[in-house]
Amino acid sequence: MKSPILIIYGEASLKNLFLPEIKPFINNWFPNIRVELRPPFITHYLERLPLREREGALRTVAEQFASLKVRNLNQPAHPLVPLYGEIEFEKRRLSQPNKSTFGLLYDGFSLMNNLHLLIPDSENNKQHIHVVFTNQLIGTYDENDRRYHARVAVFGYPNILSSTGLVEAPAKPREYYLLKQRYESIKMADAVDIELKEQFRDNFIDFDDKRLTDVVKGYVAQAVFYHLTGEPFCSDSNCRLFNAHWQSEVLAAQLNGRDFCAKHEDIIRNLSGEMI
Repeated sequence: MKSPILIIYGEASLKNLFLPEIKPFINNWFPNIRVELRPPFITHYLERLPLREREGALRTVAEQFASLKVRNLNQPAHPLVPLYGEIEFEKRRLSQPNKSTFGLLYDGFSLMNNLHLLIPDSENNKQHIHVVFTNQLIGTYDENDRRYHARVAVFGYPNILSSTGLVEAPAKPREYYLLKQRYESIKMADAVDIELKEQFRDNFIDFDDKRLTDVVKGYVAQAVFYHLTGEPFCSDSNCRLFNAHWQSEVLAAQLNGRDFCAKHEDIIRNLSGEMI
């Protein structure tokens, strides 16, 4: 097996997400994998183009992104012709990757397909693992309950990891939602988020959380395992590859002091021995 190259595209809007710390984590377990850190994906894409082509390329990408918004949570998204204002919004957002954006959900697999088309042919092969961090909220449509669900990650080519999804997708403690409902029932919605986040701050990940970097290490590892084995997840709740659905599960899997279960440590040793 030829040693892969892991390319990580940054996310500039979170002050406590330090992606350079991902490199030694990956190399500790996979010393033969070369890790390359790059600017945000669209920034990197545009910087590779001649100056005269960038404005047109930005508008094209903005139009594509605007068409990927989920407009109805209960129906699979189909690309629609976006409005002028939607395209302009996407242009501003893509031009300012250090600004946070909230409230919009994008179809994760459609977004992946669009980003795939922007990867150069020289890096569009099995030797390259692309991991794109984004502050966009991404989701996938579940045929079982016929609605969209926000996701932390969508694995494929490229892999997409959503920092907003890490905060919003895994469910918070049940007590949090009960208290939030109670606050809102007595017209205290403006104060509810601040007070509840303070009360439960150790029980879930937030946007300014100092634990962000340690937590995302596991999701990058999942992307690597998806690329190498086709299976990113583990059933052991104390393994970084555990597919967590609750914030408590995220914290337990990523911050328990151990990286991988014994089974996946063996798999890593075998994979590393096969790499040249």
